[in-house]
Amino acid sequence: MSIQLGKIGYLNVLPIYHPLESGLITNDFQIQSGPPAALNNLMDDGKLDISAASSIEYARHPEKYYLVPNIAIGSRGPVQSVLLLSRYPVEELQEKTILVSSQTHTSAALLSVLQNELWKIETGYTTGNATATLEKGERPDAILAIGDEALNLRFHPDYPHRIDLGEAWRELTGLPFIFGVWIVQRESWEASKKTLMDAVSKLIEAKDWGVKNIQQMCTLAANESCLSDKEMCSYFNGLVYDLAKDEIDGLTLFYSHLKKNGLINAIPELHFIP
Repeated sequence: MSIQLGKIGYLNVLPIYHPLESGLITNDFQIQSGPPAALNNLMDDGKLDISAASSIEYARHPEKYYLVPNIAIGSRGPVQSVLLLSRYPVEELQEKTILVSSQTHTSAALLSVLQNELWKIETGYTTGNATATLEKGERPDAILAIGDEALNLRFHPDYPHRIDLGEAWRELTGLPFIFGVWIVQRESWEASKKTLMDAVSKLIEAKDWGVKNIQQMCTLAANESCLSDKEMCSYFNGLVYDLAKDEIDGLTLFYSHLKKNGLINAIPELHFIP
């Protein structure tokens, strides 16, 4: 059985997927890459066995998935790749409009939580491609940019106010924020438990290798980016790839805020693979 594995198409998961894609860790994965929103849809449609997914995807359909333990993508403060880029101070965005990347689900939900709970503002939203919009000469009031696009746009001269959503979450809660988790289809698990367990072990082995060799990953990622080795290492060093107690506490609290703000119907229990 070939395992269909989803991969977020951003540099921040390079430490996890490079060992698999380069053959450093032998595996039988068929890897499909895409933005978080696309992977969420593929998992929801049952087209992937295991995938990185937005943390909100698990909350929306907990009956469909098991969480993979000991692996996530998040931050314990500034994340650098989930940014609200604004022409105005955040408190002056009241009743203005934010362009939100169409690639994100979790970051858009986090933005809504922060607006309601931390900044106490209400705004309008449009969805689209920030880079294409800026290249056309348009200048939205503010932009929610994620992933590699956020890294590339973070010093845009027309957007002097940069709010890091990972840091804003820490300001609100004092906890890490988990943007993405790895989930397994329950149907796939029931059909092929041993194969899926072996696959999960390979995935976690790859994460451990990547974290142990993070300096090498920085250099490799910088070669594919406009960032220098030093900037890329600063970025990677701010990320967390584990799902330990503090990260689980942060994830659970995020789900509580989603429920409070009407973004999910119920707070899900966290069910890890048996």
